[in-house]
Amino acid sequence: MFRTIRFRSIVNDIPLNYKFILIYVIGILLPIFVSNVLFMDRMSGLIKEREEQNLQISLERARKDIHTMIDGGVAVSHALITDKLLTESMDRVYDSQLDFYNTLDDQLRHRVTSYIPVNNQIQRIGVYTENPTIVPGGDYYVLDNDVRSGTWFEQWKAAGETLKVLAYRDQATNDRAATSSYLSVIEKMDYYNVDNSYQKLVRIDFYLNRFYDVIAREKSSLDLYLVNAQNQIIVSADDKYQGEMESSYALFDMSKAADKDLHIVPIGSASYVKGWKLIGVPQETRVKQAMLSMQLYFGMLAGIITLITSIFIYVMLRSYNYRVKRLSRHMQKVGNEKFELINMDGGQDEIGHLISNFNMMTARIHSLINNVYKLEIQQRSQEAERIRAELNLLQSQMNPHFLFNTLNALLVVSTKNNYADVKDIIKDLSKLLRRLLNWKDDVVTLEEEMSFTVMYLGIEKFRFRDKFEYYIDITEEARRYKIPKMSIQQLAENACKHGIQAIEGLGYVKIQAEIVNEHLRVVVSDNGKGMDKERLQEVLYHMRSKEESGGYNIGIRNVYRRLELYYDDKVNFNLVSRIGEGTEVSFEIPLQLLERQDVKGGVDDGI
Repeated sequence: MFRTIRFRSIVNDIPLNYKFILIYVIGILLPIFVSNVLFMDRMSGLIKEREEQNLQISLERARKDIHTMIDGGVAVSHALITDKLLTESMDRVYDSQLDFYNTLDDQLRHRVTSYIPVNNQIQRIGVYTENPTIVPGGDYYVLDNDVRSGTWFEQWKAAGETLKVLAYRDQATNDRAATSSYLSVIEKMDYYNVDNSYQKLVRIDFYLNRFYDVIAREKSSLDLYLVNAQNQIIVSADDKYQGEMESSYALFDMSKAADKDLHIVPIGSASYVKGWKLIGVPQETRVKQAMLSMQLYFGMLAGIITLITSIFIYVMLRSYNYRVKRLSRHMQKVGNEKFELINMDGGQDEIGHLISNFNMMTARIHSLINNVYKLEIQQRSQEAERIRAELNLLQSQMNPHFLFNTLNALLVVSTKNNYADVKDIIKDLSKLLRRLLNWKDDVVTLEEEMSFTVMYLGIEKFRFRDKFEYYIDITEEARRYKIPKMSIQQLAENACKHGIQAIEGLGYVKIQAEIVNEHLRVVVSDNGKGMDKERLQEVLYHMRSKEESGGYNIGIRNVYRRLELYYDDKVNFNLVSRIGEGTEVSFEIPLQLLERQDVKGGVDDGI
């Protein structure tokens, strides 16, 4: 009992502000922090597991594609060595070159190359034989001493197997003085063993870039290395075809990657690819980015929750603290014979009822000392302010209607008096004003923007008469892309204001819009007075400056800043001007940043 009373006494002695701070820290911040730390630890484990699964999927996908390409070459090789007619043709002794060429035309010319179209990973197929009566060329070669001294033949012979997949450096097929990297399937043609038959080999060369494409495809997940049985790197994502610029292939340094989580899978279980493997080195930045994204996400989530709960707690606790302090101050004023009401919404809780009762008591006392008259004056003053606000509202609503009614009256008079040009210009002006008042969308189609701009140019044409012309050249493809509104009209207005007015002869404004290289290109040009280099540099400086600058060419700056706001630095904005020749303003926006309206919307043409 004593301890309970002592604890209550300590709690009651704590000031109200400190109580609220303790409630906020212990009841809000601490649970959010602890739960966020535990949740982030759990999510970190899940992200690592997910990334590991993705790496395994990526590695297996690449291994399967490489294995499929190699097996495709092996299948073609097997089809060739089991081709009895091909074997007999390679073993046959020809009487002359003409005899061989006749056989080539009749049976052999497309017998080998017919497999390449359905196996696009195969670059070349060659059949080699010791038969000296064969005329080398095309797909058939004599297995002479020069061939036997080649790298591919020596490696195949050293392997001691009839079928082998080899990677080697040898003379380039198109330049005998140069060397190139090869990946080949080499198999002995011994399916049909007959007396007096010559030694025959089938060599199938692969396109190395097909293997590189598979490895480069997975670069976002991990760095892949195609390694042979001698741990030589044949193809990799960083150096493409290993050994292309060197005399030999580089070895995969397992010691350098010892601190990394290597993923190694064999290409296949067949003897011809024994020892070949695919080594994957995970992208460390990928996991770090995933972890950073998760931390940022949950950090922002915790921050938002903390902010919302803090605001909520602040509002709730401030309600109590503020009202109690106000009530305490006003009670002190009553003690000093200052009968002021607590002018606030007390609410419906216990403190609110207490404030309400206090106000009722104070009001009754105040009325006894003739405060009712002052209250009435205050109420009348508030009523007058309300009526004045309503009158201002009615007046603000009347002005646009008055303007349109006046334009309608002028239009009727012009129609009766057959003032065709005046009638058209009033109608365009009315459309222009109505569009400005009702145009709520920030981004509109190019067709809507040009409709608005043409109405403006029509008004300028009425002003300048024969001194002014304008030309519009908009492709159909460009009309439905959306751009910020008044992006073209302000450029046209700037051309009329600063370019056309200052020249004596015929002035023109030309507007073009088209799709060029996946960009929407808009050009507004005029033949006005133009600008010299100093003035052009000054305009470009103020256009790109973040500080507000009024005056000359503010329209160009407005368009530039709005395009920069919508599309950052991906917009190419250009300004070209020459004295006496005119000015050209253009901008290009990537199509991928633009919305496109598939169905053309209608435009209100009423006044």
